[in-house]
Amino acid sequence: MESQVNNINLLEVAEMQLVYRNKIKASLRPSITRADDAYKIFLNNWDEDRIEMVEQFKIMVLNRANKVLGIFEVSTGGTTGTVVDLKLIFSAALHANASAIILAHNHPSGNLKPSEADKTITSKIVDAGKLLDIQVLDHLIITTEGFFSFADEGLL
Repeated sequence: MESQVNNINLLEVAEMQLVYRNKIKASLRPSITRADDAYKIFLNNWDEDRIEMVEQFKIMVLNRANKVLGIFEVSTGGTTGTVVDLKLIFSAALHANASAIILAHNHPSGNLKPSEADKTITSKIVDAGKLLDIQVLDHLIITTEGFFSFADEGLL
């Protein structure tokens, strides 16, 4: 009898569902044509009480027409950095069936210059995106007063 109970437990597994719900009609979704468009949308969706306090990393997921499907917060860290998990980035992008993503993180110091760590993680994310056929269009470093675009500066 105990053997049968153990075998039944081996057959029980968690059910998984892949669901993405967008409450915004396709015709009303904003379109990204340049870095400034992405900056404005990110800034509008950033917690203004935290942008100068802690570093956060977010992604904007886009469809094939560069219409915004959503923004996903990947991580929140301390005053000088945050952990960026590629699995979380691409899990969110794949979940939304995104064709492209735009990366963004803030520098609480107000400094818009990318660090070597910023350049390294961007390169890793771009390479991972190529494997999954998800294009990384840009990586923005944002502050309340402006932004730095990796794409505009030829760093992608």
